Amino acid sequence: MQLSDRVTGGFLVALGGVAVYGASLQPGVPGQDVGPSVFPTIIGLGLIGCGLLILLRVGHSFEAPDDVIPAAPGEALPQPPRFAEIRAFIPPLLLVFYTLVADWLGFLPTAAVMVLVVALALGARWRLALPLAVLAPLGIATIFMKLLRVPLPDGILPLPW
Repeated sequence: MQLSDRVTGGFLVALGGVAVYGASLQPGVPGQDVGPSVFPTIIGLGLIGCGLLILLRVGHSFEAPDDVIPAAPGEALPQPPRFAEIRAFIPPLLLVFYTLVADWLGFLPTAAVMVLVVALALGARWRLALPLAVLAPLGIATIFMKLLRVPLPDGILPLPW
């Protein structure tokens, strides 16, 4: 079953509106120009923008129609992608995993495991998934610690800076 673009776009616009409204309810932090409402507002506005683009069917003319060719009797069907049955459960399971082990294990190893699992589940080869699992958490940790000044759990592998 496929949802109509109007339903999907409308849902994203509504979700973005709720995020912006919820962000507007956040109290400001005295002495800071940027408060806790900035990121939820940015995410909400992004959701509203994407929802409007879907509602207006921007880019729809660029989509090529799918040619469905039925398989002949006795013809082997292609194998489904790895983890096809559980892909929808991977993000919430990884959130639970992060919540349970991040304080003990630390951000870097936890994020490395998460990036590796997602990359492999999406079909990446080990040659790409392993370097990505090492470099992505380092980049994210640097952004959070240096630019945003948000402390991340050190765990067993603290950052040297």
